[in-house]
Amino acid sequence: MTLKKLFLSALLASAAMPAYSAEEFVVEDIRVRGLQRVALGAALTYIPIRVGDNVDSEAIQSSIRSLYSSTHFNDIVVSRVGDTLIFEVTERPTISGIEFDGNKDIKDEQLEQSLTDQGIVEGEPLDLTTISSIETGLEDFYHSIGKYNAQVDVEIIRLARNRVRLEIDFDEGESAEIEQINIVGNSIFSDEELLANLELKDQLPWWNFFGARQYQKQQLSGDLETLESFYKDRGYLTFQIESVQVSMTPDRSGVYITININEGEIFNVRETSVIGDLRGQREVVERLTKIEPGTRYSAAQVTYLEELVAKLYGRYGYAYPEVRAIPEIDEETNEVDLVFSVDPGQRVYVNRVQFRGNSVTEDEVLRREMRQFEGAPLNEDMVEQGKIRLERLGFFETVESSTTRVNGRDDLVNVEYLVKEQPSGSFNFMFGYGDYSKLQIGVGVSQDNFLGTGNRAALNINTNRFNRTVSLSYTDRYFTKDGVNLSGQVFLNEFDAGRQENLIRYNTKRLGVGATIGFPINEVSSLSLGGVARREEITNVEGYEQVKRFYQPYIDQQDPNSGVSFDMLSLEAGWSRVTLNRGTYPTAGSSNRLNAEITVPGSDIRYFRVNYDFKHYLPLTQDHSFVLLTRFKVGYGNGYGSDDNGNDYIFPFYENFRIGGSDDLRGFEANTVGPRAVFRYPESIIGPPGYNGIPGDLPVGPGADSIAVSQYSVGGNAMYSGGIELIVPTPLIKEDAKNSVRTSIYLDVGSVWDTEFLYDEYSQLRQEGNLDYRLDDFSSPDLYRASAGVAVQWLSPMGPLTFAFGRPIKDYEGDRTQTFTFNFGTTF
Repeated sequence: MTLKKLFLSALLASAAMPAYSAEEFVVEDIRVRGLQRVALGAALTYIPIRVGDNVDSEAIQSSIRSLYSSTHFNDIVVSRVGDTLIFEVTERPTISGIEFDGNKDIKDEQLEQSLTDQGIVEGEPLDLTTISSIETGLEDFYHSIGKYNAQVDVEIIRLARNRVRLEIDFDEGESAEIEQINIVGNSIFSDEELLANLELKDQLPWWNFFGARQYQKQQLSGDLETLESFYKDRGYLTFQIESVQVSMTPDRSGVYITININEGEIFNVRETSVIGDLRGQREVVERLTKIEPGTRYSAAQVTYLEELVAKLYGRYGYAYPEVRAIPEIDEETNEVDLVFSVDPGQRVYVNRVQFRGNSVTEDEVLRREMRQFEGAPLNEDMVEQGKIRLERLGFFETVESSTTRVNGRDDLVNVEYLVKEQPSGSFNFMFGYGDYSKLQIGVGVSQDNFLGTGNRAALNINTNRFNRTVSLSYTDRYFTKDGVNLSGQVFLNEFDAGRQENLIRYNTKRLGVGATIGFPINEVSSLSLGGVARREEITNVEGYEQVKRFYQPYIDQQDPNSGVSFDMLSLEAGWSRVTLNRGTYPTAGSSNRLNAEITVPGSDIRYFRVNYDFKHYLPLTQDHSFVLLTRFKVGYGNGYGSDDNGNDYIFPFYENFRIGGSDDLRGFEANTVGPRAVFRYPESIIGPPGYNGIPGDLPVGPGADSIAVSQYSVGGNAMYSGGIELIVPTPLIKEDAKNSVRTSIYLDVGSVWDTEFLYDEYSQLRQEGNLDYRLDDFSSPDLYRASAGVAVQWLSPMGPLTFAFGRPIKDYEGDRTQTFTFNFGTTF
């Protein structure tokens, strides 16, 4: 295309020569006529003639060619009036807009990129001679994706001020499908085994409803590389693809592909060595590149070792090392010597660390996560560590890092992080009315990246039939420059368990204030210490057995319905180690969190609680499209010490662990798993004549009492839950949405129990009431539940949505199960 334009420019320059004397003359003035959008100064810069120059016809021809090379003009004529040169120009029209019509399978963005590659850009001049090439170029683009019947028509709409609008109409036609793929020359591996590794398919299994046999040139190139890697990774060092033929049916609707290969022989590694300027790292490099003699050659292993050596030098500031394994083949013995050539290049330093894409988040929030500093030698590990730390914040959907050379300096680079922000706050509003729950209103606001500062602020106001809450909290993630964080909270909560489904009756009112400080240990670990002072009021407690052991020592025997209140100060400590690759929807790494809480001596009640939460994400594929998640959570709490009356402190029943209806144990209704409330009824007989006790109420003895088991769970002081999830690609979503949508197949297991439950005592008593709710040993962890199903999570523009379909695979009589759960919250 460039040679063609130069040739045309030369012809136009010769045609533009006027009938003036070819003798030399001195230029007294230069004029350019016909300019509309091009500035005079810009035009003069392309004319290599100045006033006072002695010019001839050759110099004028050179000026005409130079003006044509600017791409601003369609026609140029030069004339001479006296000693004045006059350039009469006709400007090329400017492209004011480009419109597409008829393109269904190809996005506008793809077509715009194809035009840009041809130099057709909105706001730039249009060379009218290239119209046919535009049509041909777009048709070639369609051909490259298998649409061989596509037709393109470009219409030029002329506008005022020498502007044009391009209207491009498409008739895409049908995609050519692959009729057959033939591999010729293979004897070691079967056609089926080789074809299974290719993206292009000539046959699809019956169950693959979304697959396609569409031919694409780019995919064929990738498949040829895959085929070569397949052989060379298995020792076939001299494997070659000798030829590739792609033929079409007469109607251009079908494609036949034939790949001719030469498998070659299997080679083993005989020796490895290292050459080059190793900058004092010879011993390390030799160890890194050592392959045991007799090992079968593998191109993947060699590539890995090349990258390993390059990363080594990247740690010491060598940003662009060249590491290449040179094979020296001995075809007589089928052995190969590998010579690793190392050229570290020049050591470079970081000029600037820059950020793009953070329209909400302040630069300082990103910069404080950096481990690569400006002015220091470039360290690829530090650059990558900064990328990981940004991903873990949970503010960004994607984070990409790159290094670019500073113009004119071989020893300086700029490090740039490109981020794509995602919603990091939530606004929850709930309004509803139900037969059971009556009026429900709830409002909640939280922001993990408050005003772009990286700090977390939350204000929650919720009220419904069974719960009223007001809370305010704030967390400064960088209270000090060393990364020490400080958070505080104030809360008021009133809870009526009897009005919430699946809970036994009691009322609580809590008012508290607390603070926590966190200390980083290293890049992935931290410690936290905190305290909470609160007052708790407990009233209207239903008299089931498990609560009596805790409640009885504190109630006023003269007014047992007055309730009790406790003043407490609790201390909290936590440890976490997080190596997850992202804060939202991670695909690799692990998370370990250990938290402990204890009410200090002097509090009205004394108890402790310990929780441990573990998650591990194991990518099963290189692109992390398939990931195995294993998770485990365990908790235990109990009272410690005794009061002034010698009564042992008991773990508060309202602090019990409960599972079900969430990620802990899907498939079961909330608050329904675990120990059920047990009610005890004394047995009595009518007293003899003259009995002075309560008439008709003569106790027989505790051994003759009866019990009834409620349908409601009361939780327990110990729990575990866990499971495995296979995270799979979500079908029918776009590539750019894969980080905001997650689909998984899960297996959940969990159990809650009460280590203080007196099963041996209650099991001897007669059970009355609904036998569907039988008395089990609620002190045993063996009464576990399990469920399996499919879950979909979506961080939508309206908010986080979670859908879960599940069925119990291990349950007990009377358990309340659910097949479908849906959670919604609005995110901004």
